[in-house]
Amino acid sequence: MNTLRFITAGNVDDGKSTLIGRLLYDSDSIHTDQLGILQKQTKLKNVDIDLSLITDGLRAEREQGITIDVAYKYFATKKRKFIIADAPGHEQYTRNMITGASNSDVIIVLIDARKGITEQTKRHASIGSLMGIKKIIVAVNKIDLVDYSQSIFEQIKADFEKLKSELNYNEIHYIPISALAGDNVVTVSENTNWYDGEPLLAILEKINLDTTKDLDARFQVQLVIRPRDEENHDYRGYAGLVLSGIYKTGDTVTILPAHLETKIEKIEKNLQEVSIAVAGDNVVLHFENNIDISRGDTVVLSNKLPTESNQIKTWISWLDNTPLNLNKTYLLQHRFRNVRVKVQKIEQKWNVNDWKFTQSDEIKLNDIAQITIKTSQSLYFDSFDENPKTGNAILIDETTFNTVGSLMFL
Repeated sequence: MNTLRFITAGNVDDGKSTLIGRLLYDSDSIHTDQLGILQKQTKLKNVDIDLSLITDGLRAEREQGITIDVAYKYFATKKRKFIIADAPGHEQYTRNMITGASNSDVIIVLIDARKGITEQTKRHASIGSLMGIKKIIVAVNKIDLVDYSQSIFEQIKADFEKLKSELNYNEIHYIPISALAGDNVVTVSENTNWYDGEPLLAILEKINLDTTKDLDARFQVQLVIRPRDEENHDYRGYAGLVLSGIYKTGDTVTILPAHLETKIEKIEKNLQEVSIAVAGDNVVLHFENNIDISRGDTVVLSNKLPTESNQIKTWISWLDNTPLNLNKTYLLQHRFRNVRVKVQKIEQKWNVNDWKFTQSDEIKLNDIAQITIKTSQSLYFDSFDENPKTGNAILIDETTFNTVGSLMFL
């Protein structure tokens, strides 16, 4: 049973937390003891049950009635497991949404049927596209408050279709829902007999996941294993996660950055020897030659080398309260490889609200921009669009050790 990761996004009060609560409630994914607690808390608000409380776990959120952090929830049906990220709606929490979107397979953008597409709708759809999400569900929520109007739903659908050319989604689903009443969330609603599609949960269960097995083979060494006991003194293995692609015993590989070529002699998985390792497998690789390999080194098939450069153009999403300092040296962490880096130039800044590039000489909290960086050593990577597993990195402030930026290589 595979796991689908999805994120919900939309304006404040568009019903993101209520939708997640409805999914969990109607799919019987809430424990009885938790349900009892929620019912007690709900009595204070004079309603049967406030479904948004299921995800609004922070006290500040409950007092203000908003979501200010990314809340994660887990549930499963007979067909699939799910991890949900409930993203903030406020513009000043863009960085939180980027965090949630970075590991999501699908984005659900909620649109209030009474308000239609807003600037925040565009912002969240744009960020989801930028973060490499290829599948989007446009959920027109609160359809009950417009008397289940088909014409309003069709107009919002037509308005979003006009935006489609600006985005990189290859699969779009439109669905009218009422998260509060439960229309078309888990079961098809009789109130929208003009809608001939499936309920939201059924769509989520059927969406195909993009596989990283078909991408170029990428493996980065996380741990060098060399037992000290005399019985295994010749043992030398290199442990890590297969990020993408497929490795087989006998494959000719190149070790970067040393550019040493060797062959895979043995692959171990779960303490058993196997002949093949695919994306998502945690394995230990053994090579024919006794060569010097360290944590952070990259193992690739010799006929499919990644890009090698110390001057890189990249998207950056700025996550820190302190603005970018062009005169400062930062630490770039590319999974297990760290290099020092300076930002050479701010190429252009993305105005998410207007969907336009602007010239700028500063990058502040929640800004998204294209920059050119120069690293102290060559980096080995793929473009984020080609392989998001090796096309991303984070930027760290060397003095505060704060993560200040997320990078997506162009």
